[in-house]
Amino acid sequence: MCDTNNQVLYRQLSWDYNISPEEIALVIKGEKEMAGHYNRQTIFKKALETYPWFTIIQLFEPGDISLLLTDELISSLRMPSLRKQYEFIKKRLQETLPTAG
Repeated sequence: MCDTNNQVLYRQLSWDYNISPEEIALVIKGEKEMAGHYNRQTIFKKALETYPWFTIIQLFEPGDISLLLTDELISSLRMPSLRKQYEFIKKRLQETLPTAG
């Protein structure tokens, strides 16, 4: 269901809970609502706080990143440097990705 490289990344996201990489993958893809206590937004936040940007774009589609990367989520990131980084990325995504509607 999820390729080997991503399976390792998914397992690392849920290392502290008994949640399978397959469940994490289903939530990320929007095919399942929850994996343990994680929803798509909380998995995305944990990924932002765990992995570098090039890994994030490997795990999430650009359109999904654009939807998930909200001001509220950015302000909830623990490290000020990450908040600043993702404020910049959000702005760049808004400039480069077409919006629906």
